Amino acid sequence: MLKRAVYPGTFDPFTLGHLDIVERAVKIFDDVIIAVANPRHKEPLLPIDVRKNLIIESVSHLKNVSVMEFEGLLVDFLKKLGIRTVIRGLRAVSDYDYELKMAWINKKLYDEMETIFLLSSEQFAYLSSSFVKEIFSLGGDIRPFVPRAVAEYLESLRKGTF
Repeated sequence: MLKRAVYPGTFDPFTLGHLDIVERAVKIFDDVIIAVANPRHKEPLLPIDVRKNLIIESVSHLKNVSVMEFEGLLVDFLKKLGIRTVIRGLRAVSDYDYELKMAWINKKLYDEMETIFLLSSEQFAYLSSSFVKEIFSLGGDIRPFVPRAVAEYLESLRKGTF
């Protein structure tokens, strides 16, 4: 049986922590789909098509990864694809509390769904897209925190050259 999983998120922007989770997930699953959400509750820094393209470039070295956009409920997206497994990364206890509640709610909405938690690698335990956006907005160097494609795109925005 082909083991497929979805790694959902807004990925605004995609960080080295996200990439680490994907690189580890492909060792567990035959096929990993990165599902880029178009959130209704917050205004993203980057449009969804830009986020999707930057992720595609960032994971191009991985053979069994694809990137898709979705809107609405994650469980509806999973049902449409016939996938029952979701991957979520955990950095700290605060992540666990939030992710556990989300997993329980999703399980109520889609009983066949299972959530697999991958602990963040220690070197990325502090890293979040929110921190990257803050550093970027204040003119700081984001290169240590994001894949090359993301850093280059954001730097081009800063310089007005994109």
